Amino acid sequence: MSPDREGPGGGTPDRDHPYRASPGLVPDHAAVVALAPEIAALVRLSARISAGSEAEIRSACAEVLEADTPTAWVEEAILQAYLFAGFPRALNAAREWRKVSGLPAPAHEDLPAPDLSRWRAQGEQTCEVVYGKFYGKLRANIRHLHPALDEWMIAEGYGKILSRPGLDLRLRELCIVAACVATGQDRQLHSHLHGALNAGASRSEVSGTLEALGGVVEEGALMRARLLLARVLGK
Repeated sequence: MSPDREGPGGGTPDRDHPYRASPGLVPDHAAVVALAPEIAALVRLSARISAGSEAEIRSACAEVLEADTPTAWVEEAILQAYLFAGFPRALNAAREWRKVSGLPAPAHEDLPAPDLSRWRAQGEQTCEVVYGKFYGKLRANIRHLHPALDEWMIAEGYGKILSRPGLDLRLRELCIVAACVATGQDRQLHSHLHGALNAGASRSEVSGTLEALGGVVEEGALMRARLLLARVLGK
């Protein structure tokens, strides 16, 4: 969902040498404070939805139940997954969640009627929180790619979906970090590591999110994410 952005200091990571960090900046992942179990299970589910098999998604659904992750959090993590993993994976995840949990879908949602202007206004506010001082540059960069992408990013992504109640922006961003790691979207990961911090996540929560993905994503992807976080925290 998060498009290319220029990061602090004037650039996104260079694919030829994207993760040069001095050894002193690499997080000591053995010393990272673990996430609360209900949050760890949630970010693992987000990673599984984005890149896992149906069996792995089913297992992750069982894990959030075991961890007593609030149902509203799980449902919102599944709904927002279509922005990052596509509609088919979101549908498959919802299907597995219904099977594993035994919970029916809500009969209705107590939300205001659809309103594009409201979604756009909410999206602008939410996106500005995530991108902070880089918000204006982001909007200009995306309009340069295509004005429709800018409109969809704000109204559909940050407004209609990521501004929904049920899961606060801090937890949404941690889930997005997990999805980006799982799918190898390093440029977007760079943005959302900053975004999670901007949305109120602590450094330990962001580091803990990466460590919660051990055994879920490839070790190489996890190491790249750790090094990228070191760069973000070192700025």
